[in-house]
Amino acid sequence: MSERVHELTLRRLRLPLTRPYRLSYRIFTEFEPIVVHVRSSSGREGWGEGHISPGSSSETRDGGWRFCEEHAERIVGKDARTASRLLAESMAGSKVAATAMITAIEMMQDDSTLRVETPVAFPLVTPFHALNEDDMEIEADSLLAQGFRTFKVKVGNDADGDLARVKFIQAAVGGRAKLRIDANRAYSREDGRRFASSLDPDGIELFEQPCAADDWEANAAVAAVSAVPLMLDEPICDISDIDRAGDLDGIGYCKLKLKRFGGLQNLREALTRVRECGMQPVLGDGLSAEIHCWMEACAAVGLVTNAGEFNGFLKPSVRLFSNPLPFSFGCIELPAGFRPEIDREAVERHTIARAHFSIRA
Repeated sequence: MSERVHELTLRRLRLPLTRPYRLSYRIFTEFEPIVVHVRSSSGREGWGEGHISPGSSSETRDGGWRFCEEHAERIVGKDARTASRLLAESMAGSKVAATAMITAIEMMQDDSTLRVETPVAFPLVTPFHALNEDDMEIEADSLLAQGFRTFKVKVGNDADGDLARVKFIQAAVGGRAKLRIDANRAYSREDGRRFASSLDPDGIELFEQPCAADDWEANAAVAAVSAVPLMLDEPICDISDIDRAGDLDGIGYCKLKLKRFGGLQNLREALTRVRECGMQPVLGDGLSAEIHCWMEACAAVGLVTNAGEFNGFLKPSVRLFSNPLPFSFGCIELPAGFRPEIDREAVERHTIARAHFSIRA
């Protein structure tokens, strides 16, 4: 049954990280997600989250907040199906913000994706930070002791220096874990080709997003010479993008993020389509907090067989669930029937902006 959206509360949170998170285009010291809380006419609740990463796309945090405010006015009082449809039709205005609102409604409606019927464990990727050779072996041993078996290595600043660092990391890891190499769109076509063709494939699972998101030709040129399978990330926003990636030689993986696909059911359809196109799906947003990571873990059930990238909840110093997302020895472990309980005091403590909308009497 589709209930009405009786009230909706928007919040912007500021979540400090336990350590800086370094990407090629930005160093994060805190996450600032938009959190959406909806309540139905019968009192059922749902929560959604969207973190807009400045520099990752044309979306901005202020623009996402304006989108949520504008559309909250439109959907309060509407039944859940109509509200979700109106948001989906407007997704071009801010995919991340729209998805945060849609997933809150999906949770309110008890979407089947979020029901954990049997226990499930997902191994997670973890960032590899060390920059000098002495620290690499120490970090590799530490991460392995914590149970992680897939490390993410950020590159993109200097192709030759990056190649040397990757070789040192390979030696430190010694085949005990897989490496995912991620350039975050930072290489030129020429540097990307030189880097990818010079990689020693030993222990490297994939090379992620070498060139600009909208430069399909440059990314295809890198994929054509790469010593390891390429994965596209930022260009993958709908089914047509998956189909386009599947037509390119050397693209072995597509990375999907819930925040780009406008809802849980859309995401699962996209995960299925990746396999139909002869590639493997990788799922997860390392810049998301606990609500979003939980939803991605649920969506992965039965469709993703490699390490998840929905590890952002491990980076802030605060959790948003009073029953924290279970994590042990490098894995999210969801027991049967797991349902999160929002730590409202923690949410309130870290709120930096708020807006409330409700049906007028």
